[in-house]
Amino acid sequence: MTQDEQKRAVAQAALQYVPVGEIIGIGTGSTTNLFIDELAKIKHKIEGAVASSEATANRLKQHGIEVLSLNSVADIPVYIDGADEITRNMHMIKGGGGALTREKIIAAVARKFICIADQSKLVKVLGKFPLPVEVIPMARSYVAREIALLGGQPAWRQDFTTDNGNVILDIHNLDIMNPVELETRLNQITGVVTNGLFARRGADVLLMGTDQGVETITI
Repeated sequence: MTQDEQKRAVAQAALQYVPVGEIIGIGTGSTTNLFIDELAKIKHKIEGAVASSEATANRLKQHGIEVLSLNSVADIPVYIDGADEITRNMHMIKGGGGALTREKIIAAVARKFICIADQSKLVKVLGKFPLPVEVIPMARSYVAREIALLGGQPAWRQDFTTDNGNVILDIHNLDIMNPVELETRLNQITGVVTNGLFARRGADVLLMGTDQGVETITI
């Protein structure tokens, strides 16, 4: 299977986790876009969705799926999203598309997190993919200096603003051996909104597209 075929396969496989008559959380990215396209085929079975980005909200609306504010929703049974990197321990790097903060918020609310990804996203150690950090604009230089002290090489994602009005620093050249510890440490830097490590709240299920089909991984 090609990478695109793997993405399509996991998008279709994720439909089995969509609860009838409920509101679900939906992430951001190319694989998630394919899931939204598949979800549109059974949209009559759900009450609506909470979107992790304006781009996702627009795609859902184009398919006639109602988009609700998280503040109006008491419970999200399942959150479905992709990853830039993921380990078999279900720790992830997310935020390549810049939606990490809203993704992390919805993941925190959801009872179950289903990650959908092709096999190229599975790694033994996180960090080859640059780790995104969302930062209050006035703190960009300060946060970058603090991150450099931790051994990373931060690069400002120029000409990009998050849906929250903030900027992104992408941290290069990190071997993330303890993602839970680093996630906490980065979030303690003043000016950081959040970072793209999803380790304290990782995925519950990974649907991974492989050459042989969809592999289901849990811990």
